[in-house]
Amino acid sequence: MSMKCGESAFTGSYDVGSFPKSFGYGTEEEGDMEENCSPPDKPRILLMGLRRSGKSSIQKVVFHKMSPNETLFLESTNKIYKDDISSSSFVNFQIWDFPGQVDFFDPTFDSEMIFKGTGALIFVIDAQDDYVEALGRLHLTVSRAYKVNPDINFEVFIHKVDGLSDDHKIETQRDIHQRANDDLADANLEKVHLSFYLTSIYDHSIFEAFSKVVQKLIPQLPTLENLLNIFISHSGIEKAFLFDVVSKIYIATDSSPVDMQSYEICCDMIDVVIDVSCIYGLVEDGSGCAYDKESLAIIKLNNTTVLYLKEVTKFLALVCILREESFERKGLIEYNFHCFRKAIHEVFEVGTSAHTAHWRTASSSSNNLSALKYAALNGNDV
Repeated sequence: MSMKCGESAFTGSYDVGSFPKSFGYGTEEEGDMEENCSPPDKPRILLMGLRRSGKSSIQKVVFHKMSPNETLFLESTNKIYKDDISSSSFVNFQIWDFPGQVDFFDPTFDSEMIFKGTGALIFVIDAQDDYVEALGRLHLTVSRAYKVNPDINFEVFIHKVDGLSDDHKIETQRDIHQRANDDLADANLEKVHLSFYLTSIYDHSIFEAFSKVVQKLIPQLPTLENLLNIFISHSGIEKAFLFDVVSKIYIATDSSPVDMQSYEICCDMIDVVIDVSCIYGLVEDGSGCAYDKESLAIIKLNNTTVLYLKEVTKFLALVCILREESFERKGLIEYNFHCFRKAIHEVFEVGTSAHTAHWRTASSSSNNLSALKYAALNGNDV
């Protein structure tokens, strides 16, 4: 395997402050539950489940770079914990981690305030434990939330599956899926849709599951997918992901099926690039930035596969998988990427603050899509 990085790939065109919480390693703040803490344009994701189901571990591993082994020492959550995730202009939401013993019938539990501003509710079930009680709590949670806000996306993480065999995983998912939907049908809640994911913090499954959750909260997802489809079809690329660099959540991908192995190798590439640039890309006094507008990396594998990473915005990276023979047309790829990058910047009006994102109108997005298609077609003549 060989890797190439641009000479100025990791010098400080963005200052260190461009990355909130010291590039995902900083401290978090706890706050009181006040309505003004979650502005209307910032989606809220709730993490719920029984005690010791793994809710806090998921949050720490995905968004705060904690090693899975270190999560063994986390204390059980005993009050609602809010974390403002501002790692990307596109992944701009709050996560509320709820204690397992939360009582929906407690007079102090304000269901209206909590569920009204929620984009997604993730319920975590420990697959290695008896999940009968968890299914009861899932039904109570979903039915209560649905009455307040029917637009919530309900996501079920069947967690800690790393200790189960493949057959046991499939059987567990089938059983939980069947029981949960039967409970909803009995309560005349057939309209409620639950999405199920097998997850573990010890592999990439938790990152992929969170990617699917976040994508549902991005209204411009179809436009992003179309832009990626046009880019890869005119560049000879097999697969492309638009990644949030800090969390390794992919914001969008092209319309071809996602192969888990491809996703994992792209995640690993981001780790390699950031780790190498932190060692060799910063100036002697430690200033500079590990990821900026010049960031570029090319990794050639021994099976004629090439991995190509390039900066799109200060928080997003495009990671592509292609064959060596396609990479020979590097000038075409770079020209088409320039058009793609310009279209992304025009689709999203990215603010200077990491905590804000302004969505353009659908008609504007459509115009940008047409512009990229025209540019990509003309790119064939480069």
